[in-house]
Amino acid sequence: MGRLASRPLLLALLSLALCRGRVVRVPTGTLVRVVGTELVIPCNVSDYDGPSEQNFDWSFSSLGSSFVELASTWEVGFPAQLYQERLQRGEILLRRTANDAVELHIKNVQPSDQGHYKCSTPSTDATVQGNYEDTVQVKVLADSLHVGPSARPPPSLSLREGEPFELRCTAASASPLHTHLALLWEVHRGPARRSVLALTHEGRFHPGLGYEQRYHSGDVRLDTVGSDAYRLSVSRALSADQGSYRCIVSEWIAEQGNWQEIQEKAVEVATVVIQPTVLRAAVPKNVSVAEGKELDLTCNITTDRADDIRPEVMWSFSRMPDSTLPGSRVLARLDRDSLVHSSPHVALSHVDARSYHLLVWDVSKENSGYYFCHVSLWAPGHNRSWHKVAEAVSSPAGVGVTWLEPDYQVYLNASKVPGFADDPTELACQVVDTKNGEANVRFTVSWYYRMNRRSDNVVTSELLAVMDGDWTLKYGERSKQRAQDGDFIFSKEHTDTFNFRIQRTTEEDRGNYYCVVSAWTKQRNNSWVKSKDVFSKPVNIFWALEDSVLVVKARQPKPFFAAGNTFEMTCKVSSKNIKSPRYSVLITAEKPVGDLSSPNETKYIISLDQDSVVKLENWTDASRVDGVVLEKVQEDEFRYRMYQTQVSDAGLYRCMVTAWSPVRGSLWREAATSLSNPIEIDFQTSGPIFNASVHSDTPSVIRGDLIKLFCIITVEGAALDPDDMAFDVSWFAVHSFGLDKAPVLLSSLDRKGIVTTSRRDWKSDLSLERVSVLEFLLQVHGSEDQDFGNYYCSVTPWVKSPTGSWQKEAEIHSKPVFITVKMDVLNAFKYPLLIGVGLSTVIGLLSCLIGYCSSHWCCKKEVQETRRERRRLMSMEMD
Repeated sequence: MGRLASRPLLLALLSLALCRGRVVRVPTGTLVRVVGTELVIPCNVSDYDGPSEQNFDWSFSSLGSSFVELASTWEVGFPAQLYQERLQRGEILLRRTANDAVELHIKNVQPSDQGHYKCSTPSTDATVQGNYEDTVQVKVLADSLHVGPSARPPPSLSLREGEPFELRCTAASASPLHTHLALLWEVHRGPARRSVLALTHEGRFHPGLGYEQRYHSGDVRLDTVGSDAYRLSVSRALSADQGSYRCIVSEWIAEQGNWQEIQEKAVEVATVVIQPTVLRAAVPKNVSVAEGKELDLTCNITTDRADDIRPEVMWSFSRMPDSTLPGSRVLARLDRDSLVHSSPHVALSHVDARSYHLLVWDVSKENSGYYFCHVSLWAPGHNRSWHKVAEAVSSPAGVGVTWLEPDYQVYLNASKVPGFADDPTELACQVVDTKNGEANVRFTVSWYYRMNRRSDNVVTSELLAVMDGDWTLKYGERSKQRAQDGDFIFSKEHTDTFNFRIQRTTEEDRGNYYCVVSAWTKQRNNSWVKSKDVFSKPVNIFWALEDSVLVVKARQPKPFFAAGNTFEMTCKVSSKNIKSPRYSVLITAEKPVGDLSSPNETKYIISLDQDSVVKLENWTDASRVDGVVLEKVQEDEFRYRMYQTQVSDAGLYRCMVTAWSPVRGSLWREAATSLSNPIEIDFQTSGPIFNASVHSDTPSVIRGDLIKLFCIITVEGAALDPDDMAFDVSWFAVHSFGLDKAPVLLSSLDRKGIVTTSRRDWKSDLSLERVSVLEFLLQVHGSEDQDFGNYYCSVTPWVKSPTGSWQKEAEIHSKPVFITVKMDVLNAFKYPLLIGVGLSTVIGLLSCLIGYCSSHWCCKKEVQETRRERRRLMSMEMD
């Protein structure tokens, strides 16, 4: 039934697709190929929007004969017996390049392959529009192209860089048609290939990549010698010219204004080896010279070239024995035109043909280092050009400059030693016993700190401050911020005395301090170079530390009181080994174990910081926001009061006191923290005992029904008047089969009758009401699937005391009740079934209408001819 219902729609879509026209195309003109080459004929279909892949048939006809089946993309038994064997060997194959395009490949073309090739597309169309086949002619020529090298086997040429060389190859064609030859010279060096120079079939020269400048300058040329020889000439060989050279010849023919490459042949011609030029540069290894004298270095050159070459010599200097590292600088250079370029106080002279001297006047300490001689050989090229044929760098010549360095001693003294934290520290670094000190020598200082360690572990020194040759002071990471704040002061009292002062010494500043005095020597360019460092002996800054002691004692002036009275507690503080302490106080309360809401939980109530600022911590009772007071009675005594105490206030109360010491003026440092003894609030009452339970007459409902839940409170013990009782009732739900998820607050009703309901993401509504003195009803209207789960109520009783004040009792919880919400299966599937049946009917009617219209008005021309039965296609007449 499904196939018959969808048939009108299928016929309509097929008719629309088959009414489009198609055009089959193959290359225009005549294709010419040579025996033994490969023939490729493309065929494609344009202006066709049919199946995913179009099928193609190829037929062949020799001159004057009928077409014979050659290959097909559809039928395996389509080819004639003559071509089936070549198809199996892979000499003839079809290669699809697109859904509507295919290529016919014939490898190793034979003379019998000359003729006409027809590409056609099988058709099942009821209406014929366009061209369903196309034909192209192929001519097959005999191989008459002969390519050969100048000598066999290919010779190997060994050349020096700069020498000329020539390579030849022969190429001739005896084709009966008018053909043109194109030639390309290639060089192979390992796996890489490079085109040198090419002569196209149109008679144009094209140099390869990297040979453009050499071709235009005439250094690389391509000439014809006689009727069939082609010569590649290189006037001056370069190192890049080394490799194996090939001559590649291709034959072209012009057919109806278009060029076709009919074949290509290549031959190995020769292997060119470029011999490197021998070049060495030698300098003395180690040289010592006194400060202020002349430095004379000689660079001797050795080479095996005796032709017309020109050397280029350059002297460079570096602090390291490697000339390639950054920091190397050029001192003097002699170019290939014998022009000298040098810096001040440096000269370069040419003593003989292979010797070059470097002369440096008035050497100083900055001239100590390594000297290098760089030599380059340049050979003349075509049109007065030059190219580098060799390059060498000498080994480093180590030069040491001797001088009389200043001699002095350094002593470090502590003029002020701290005995306690925040005391000042002052150190003096003095230079004494100075010898060989001249006017061009100045002293600078560096200050270091090292932490005290009793073990043998290695402790690195931290830099506090350093002064360079221009007397510019730079701070280390440890002292940068404190120096900006004025706590660290570095100064120079005299020419030979440096001072370091700590305004307020901290415990972290204890340790060893030492100074390093550096001597700087003035150079010719007025710069300063460090010549010597002298270390002082360390000075230990240390004072004994005693543990800080902080004791807090809590006391209750009135030990006996009843609920509703005022609770008072005082805390007395005493400290030792804490300088100028100031105290902050925090009152804590630990609830008794019987409190189920937070067993053994310590809460912070109110605090007073060292600046006497009061802050409420976890005291969140809005009705008693002013019910607690914490004040400072004396410098070391604090008083805490709680007004109108409730039964829920029972617990252990303590004072947590922190001692603070001043640091750098307005800043404070925590010295010690201590906790007082507990003061207990315990109400001895014989009041009633409250219990809560949940009951529901509807534990299982259908979605949309009303859910009713009753929270019932029972009272045991002393009987109370209903006016002396009030309750805060809250409803919670856990939407899961177990109690593994967090409860969600649904609604609450306080003792004053105010109802608060939480917002939810689904449509059901909630209502909460008091139905009697001890019963509270929660209703869920229009229940949803999400309303299932465990429900329970939380009750906080309030009891009026004999004094008239309301006392808050401990919170109680009921056991949960599980509510199930079921789905009405009939109503859930009624509307989807009706909608599905209606849509199916409309789509079937619409498909029949489209098929009827397409079959009457779309097709234009009926095919009268009989289709080939071997196509195995379904006849359209059966429809």
